[in-house]
Formats: sequence, structure tokens, C-alpha cells
Amino acid sequence: MQIQENYNIKSLNTFGISVDAPKFAAFDRIEQLSALLKDNQGLPKYILGGGSNILFTQAFQGLLLKNNLKGIHLLKQDADYYYVQVAAGEPWHPFVLYCVEHGYAGLENLSLIPGLAGASPMQNIGAYGVEIKDYFFELEAMRMEDQTIQTFTKADCKFGYRESIFKTALKGQYIILSVTFRLLKEPVLHLEYGAIKEELAHAGINPATSMPSIRDVSNAVIRIRQSKLPDPTVIGNAGSFFKNPTIDVSHFEHLKLNHPNLPGYPLSQEAPKTSPSIKVAAGFLIEACGWKGYRDGDAGVHHKQALVLVNYGHASGKDILALSEKIIRSVKEKFGITLEREVNII
Repeated sequence: MQIQENYNIKSLNTFGISVDAPKFAAFDRIEQLSALLKDNQGLPKYILGGGSNILFTQAFQGLLLKNNLKGIHLLKQDADYYYVQVAAGEPWHPFVLYCVEHGYAGLENLSLIPGLAGASPMQNIGAYGVEIKDYFFELEAMRMEDQTIQTFTKADCKFGYRESIFKTALKGQYIILSVTFRLLKEPVLHLEYGAIKEELAHAGINPATSMPSIRDVSNAVIRIRQSKLPDPTVIGNAGSFFKNPTIDVSHFEHLKLNHPNLPGYPLSQEAPKTSPSIKVAAGFLIEACGWKGYRDGDAGVHHKQALVLVNYGHASGKDILALSEKIIRSVKEKFGITLEREVNII
């Protein structure tokens, strides 16, 4: 398997940061990956998926690997579920559309999220009331150290808000090969977020009188995201740069006194009455600090969605990182909340 040296990866990261990888290789077969790992054991390694959740402030000093594994398979079905396996290198949004077209319900709220399928369980991606963990069944991953392949169940993955064991205890130790989802034959729609209901209404669909299809929900989510989020092929960005923070109820109620429109949701959707923590909208906090539409050189905050940092053309990764540091300090001073980055920093 050929390793390319000083390979420019500007086109492989959605921020459009121009950086040369000292060593780069792509793989589309598991045997290729195994050989690359075995032949380069002394080098640090990083898996580049869709490049949609990463900010390069410098070149990765090691072997940068691009996952191009492909394939979608219906493994089995029973009375209630479809078990659908997707290779880690499949783009996420087309996979969601594939499920919608085939009537495999559950992932429709996660339409138009960028990146590859293999990254979805790593950070437990979520949107509009749904997270990967809700429909996850198992995954297969290769241990980098000895190239053995292991199966991880939902319990093994230790999913949390935008995290899993692959971002904590096992960070940098495994490469995800495939993910299997347990999807519904009878849809259970998640329409709690008002924007979805409003978008359905604009399309002439009233959930109170007629049940939307999973395609209706997917289309609504796509329209919402397209109206709020910049296209990375036009303006460099990585989607949501920060996580929505969680605070205790008393802190939330105190903030509501001065900011009555502050959006907040119980962290535990299963037991909202007893949830001790509230998840608040990071975008609201950033906008309230005056950052929405801010620009310094080619690094900026998007004019429609303050949660999204953008590269207007020639910003460096360090420029974007410095802007994020200013935003974190500003939100901390005004609200007493420390924002965490959702994007991985190299």
C-alpha cells in the first residue's frame, strides 16, 4: 500500500485548511488497513473520516489514514426491526437517505449531518431530539496495536453527550470498520423540536391531524439545516464548533431571569421531571455575547448560526482556534459557563 508524503489535505477537511500531511494513505479494504498498521507500527496514526469535525492547526506528525470502506447491507430483520450494517467510509447523509427510501425508520432526524458513518458512534452524533445511541446495535473495530477485529455492543461503547469510549478510554486505539443499526419497522417520530413542526406545517403537514412519513421528517430537517448552516463547499466550516453545555437547574433558572428566551432542555429526555441538569443552546450564549456575524480577517462566526465558525478563504487553523478561545472567554465572563469544543483539534 503506497504512502504519499507531504500530501495536501485542504480538500479533505471541510474547514478548507491548507496543510501538508507528512505521511498519508487511503484504504478501501480491511486487508489494506491491516497491512498499513502492521508496516507502520512505530508511527502515531490518525483516522481522517469526512474531515467534517476536525480543525488542523498544524500537520499531524504521523500517518494520516483516510477511511474509504464502502457498503450497506440489511443483515436481518424480525417482527419489529431491521438490522442495517453500514461500512465506516460511507458518507452519513446518503446512508440516512438510503434508510428513508427503504422504510428503515429512526435516523431521519439526523439527515444532512456531514461526515462518514464510522464517525457517528465515536461522538454519538445527534440532532433534533435523536442520538445515534437510540438506534445503535453494534460496531466492528480494528485494534491498531495488533490488528485484531472486535465487536462492541451499545453497552461497550459507553455513549454520552457527543462522546463514546472511543473518545475517552479507548481514544486512538481502534479504527471503526462498520456500524450496525437496529431500525424500526413502525416509525416513532421525534417532533419535539418546534422547528420541525413549523417546517412540516409550511409543507402543508399537520402532525396533529395526519402522521408525517419519515421522508417528510427527513425533508423538514434538511430544509432547516440548509436554512441555518453554511455549505462547506462554499464557506469552510465544521458545523457546530461547540457542544451545547449542561448546567444545573438553579443556574438555568438564574440565567432565565435576565435572559427569558434562553432555550433549555432536560438532559434526560426519558425522565425530564427528575433530570438534575439542563442542556442550554450554545448558539444563544454566543449570540448574546455579540459574536454572531463577527469576522477577523478570514476567520469568523457565521451570520445565521453563531454556533458555526467559518473560514472565509485563507484563515489558518490557528486563526480559527484563537477566535474560539475568545468566544469561550466571553461566554464564561457573561454566563459563568465554559463552552467545550465539539470539533477535534490537531
